[in-house]
Amino acid sequence: MKLTSSMLKKIIMQEVAKFGDMESTEDRASEADELDADEFGSDKSLEKKIDYVKALKIEENRLRRRLNKIVETRRRVISSL
Repeated sequence: MKLTSSMLKKIIMQEVAKFGDMESTEDRASEADELDADEFGSDKSLEKKIDYVKALKIEENRLRRRLNKIVETRRRVISSL
């Protein structure tokens, strides 16, 4: 059986009918919120998340050094008793 253009159109029309009523692009566009490019993803940008993770790592390292000094001082005080 050969697939003719009329058969192909018929198949496409059947498949489109399965979708039901489709909205027009104009209706859909009127419902969409418009954002300027500078507002797009402002709080969720990957760059800001990466910078935040780097800052947290620096803070973590600082706190670890401070904790090590406290533990060492505590050990010296206990050993001197």
